[in-house]
Amino acid sequence: MADHEGGNSKSLELPENLPVFPLAGALLLPGCRMPLRIFEPRYLQMVEDAIASNRLIGIVQPLTDDDDAFEPELQQVGCAGRIASLKQSEGGEYAISLVGVSRFEIVSEVRSDKLYRVIEANWAGLTDTPREGDSARVDREELVANLRTYFDTHGLEANWRAIETSGDEELVNSLAMVCPFEPTEKQALLEAPDLEGRSRLVIALMNMSVLPEQASPRIH
Repeated sequence: MADHEGGNSKSLELPENLPVFPLAGALLLPGCRMPLRIFEPRYLQMVEDAIASNRLIGIVQPLTDDDDAFEPELQQVGCAGRIASLKQSEGGEYAISLVGVSRFEIVSEVRSDKLYRVIEANWAGLTDTPREGDSARVDREELVANLRTYFDTHGLEANWRAIETSGDEELVNSLAMVCPFEPTEKQALLEAPDLEGRSRLVIALMNMSVLPEQASPRIH
């Protein structure tokens, strides 16, 4: 499961402009931890500048899967992460760990002399504060039952003890991050309005993934 530390956006001043790291298939959610290896010059500069300021970096998916595009068009919604740990190798690469702080909407791209891209962020359009009764709206029994089928079908292993002792928000967000969903599905999970909506979407995606396997006729 992904590490979960609880949202902490209230303790940080969220900036108007934010450096962004376009990363296809990546999903960072508030309170969750994401490890990254940084080696490209533009992102080495981004990390160094972030460390020198507010330690915040935005993780956002490209709109398309064109890996050759140097500056691909970006999805409108991303998630900012705070650099919680950093190690530099002898070769100059960084191994960092981001802790999700808050989702954001991209207002526009900001012209900059930096190697990396900078956007103007709208933090008010999305809320990352759990609503009262959110956990009560998560059908945990259905979620875990579908999770067992999903993991069995795909030959995945799970720490069931950790799953049983995790809170609803931790479980739902961890599954959204670690399950090998498609990039568009990851984006939909990021943009889910609340914990209930994200949990229902996780269940639906797991169901769709195992349905072809379940529906396939057996050959004797």
